[in-house]
Amino acid sequence: MKKILSLTLVIALIVILFVASSFIPFRPASKNNQSKIRVMVTIPPQAEFVKKVGGERVQVTVMVPPGYNPHTYEPKPSQLKEVEKAEIYFALGSGIDFEVAWLSKLQEINRKMLVVNCSEGVQMIDRDPHIWLSPRNVEIMVGHVYEGLVQVDPANEKYYRENLEAYLQELDVLNREIEALFSNVTNRIFIAYHPSWGYFARDYNLTQIPIEKEGKEPTAASIAALIEQAKRLNVKVVVVSPQFNVKSAEVVAEEIGGKIVLADPLAEDYVNNLRSVALRLSEAMS
Repeated sequence: MKKILSLTLVIALIVILFVASSFIPFRPASKNNQSKIRVMVTIPPQAEFVKKVGGERVQVTVMVPPGYNPHTYEPKPSQLKEVEKAEIYFALGSGIDFEVAWLSKLQEINRKMLVVNCSEGVQMIDRDPHIWLSPRNVEIMVGHVYEGLVQVDPANEKYYRENLEAYLQELDVLNREIEALFSNVTNRIFIAYHPSWGYFARDYNLTQIPIEKEGKEPTAASIAALIEQAKRLNVKVVVVSPQFNVKSAEVVAEEIGGKIVLADPLAEDYVNNLRSVALRLSEAMS
């Protein structure tokens, strides 16, 4: 009798548990309910591109941190450990020195990592890797970000597409604002210590004259020639970046009676930074 009673209690308990479990909602496994997509990028502006499209579903690691130079930087061991965990690497693909030296090595570290070339479809300027300094180029680049995220996480395609469309609108507004800023500028030539701004200049019908050429420090003779050229063309603006020594630029600015404009090509806050750079540059050139 006791055995029958015990068996009855066990069966009753199983039934209770089964009924109770039927009220717990089923949650299918998805990328949203699991860990975020681990994404690697080369430079800080790309972090904004990925976060704008990927939203809360991405965790982004930048290989060349803020304040460092992507032409000379070498990754730390801790960063290489992060590469081991990454699912996607969004490469600039524009020939920037860091990727030329390291991208194949990073792929060897993590052969499962999807590598997306974000420069595909961009009209390149010879030997100029700074493709992200054109909002029109970035529209192409974020399209590749969307495609890469969908490849890894197709279940959330709609989410990524909506984010992409919203960011494309931001970029379009930025482009039109910058066009308006330079619409009344007559002397459209500026000097730049490091020639980062070629794509920006192309977009807005400006001319960039570099002090540094092909990564080489300028000589006294080349600086003297540049000063003469600037005086002849009545150039009054010298653009400098925080990643480079600005002494040569200061010499040039002083000799031509020009203004120095600080412009960071690697700021993560891409839209606001480029808007600010365009405002300062257009005011200095007016």
